[in-house]
Amino acid sequence: MTVFIKTFGMRAVLGLGLAVAVAAPAAAVDIRLMTGPQGGVWIPLGGQLKDMWEKAVPGLNVQSLPGAGIANVRGVDEGKADVGFGNSISTVDGLKGTAPFPKAVTNVCNVATLYPQYYQVVVRADAGVNSVKDLKGKGVTTQQRGNTGELITSQLLKVNGLGYNDVKMSFVSYTDSVTQMQDGNAVAFTLGTTIPSGAVMDLAAARDIKLLDLADQIGEMKKINPGYTLVTVPKGTYPKQDKDVQVIGYATHIVASCKLPADTVYAMTKAMASNIASMAAVNKSIAGLTPKGMAEDIGVPFHPGAAKYYQEAGVTVKTN
Repeated sequence: MTVFIKTFGMRAVLGLGLAVAVAAPAAAVDIRLMTGPQGGVWIPLGGQLKDMWEKAVPGLNVQSLPGAGIANVRGVDEGKADVGFGNSISTVDGLKGTAPFPKAVTNVCNVATLYPQYYQVVVRADAGVNSVKDLKGKGVTTQQRGNTGELITSQLLKVNGLGYNDVKMSFVSYTDSVTQMQDGNAVAFTLGTTIPSGAVMDLAAARDIKLLDLADQIGEMKKINPGYTLVTVPKGTYPKQDKDVQVIGYATHIVASCKLPADTVYAMTKAMASNIASMAAVNKSIAGLTPKGMAEDIGVPFHPGAAKYYQEAGVTVKTN
């Protein structure tokens, strides 16, 4: 190397430096992002994450895959995905190894809390359904098995002395659930998502609907998972909704493989904090999110890369 420099001078040194700089981004890194069911907000929000992450990390390629809250946590843990959307209640179940997880997950780290989720029981206004018990013998549609909304539905039926065999159950996408409600094949549509839900708004454009108030259910539901909270769907959220309705709440967050390089996750976390407006354009519940809010303790240890960003932002988090 000494002879090389003496022979070709500073031009060679600069040329070598340029070659290294150009070569570095060529080492592409592919990661798989599990999003959500068709018709939900996780798919378009996943598109925003893909764009901002690929811009923030040179050489990063993000492949978006369909998913669901429980399936995403298992997918990341089993190495089928690197990053995914999760729901706080089901991720905690995964860490504990409680149902529906067959065993405790060990390779799932928290990255960022994004927004609250609202578990909603939407019924046709003309169905005569005023409580969960009134669903017995009637058509109910929810998401595919493995989705957090489906799990909550099974738990809600259970605390009311019902099971899937006691109702006419359907496990389909949001889009198909709306169609079933419109066609009269179902009188209730249960889902866990943001408010207002686009799928519920589509249904409300064709049929009069109402939300069941679940305030009287929270006590029994918290016995199943203490992470459940009571949240309010303000009046006027949906057409003809003339009063506040309380429903079951939890949080949506981003999980990642604990094996992902810390520098990569640091850059991804910083990119999210720097692009709140872009994410809020897809889901307005994200508007006003801060690093402190992203670092909310939901019982899931943070990835070291995410923790590094939050510490720089003045927020201390747990990594184990």
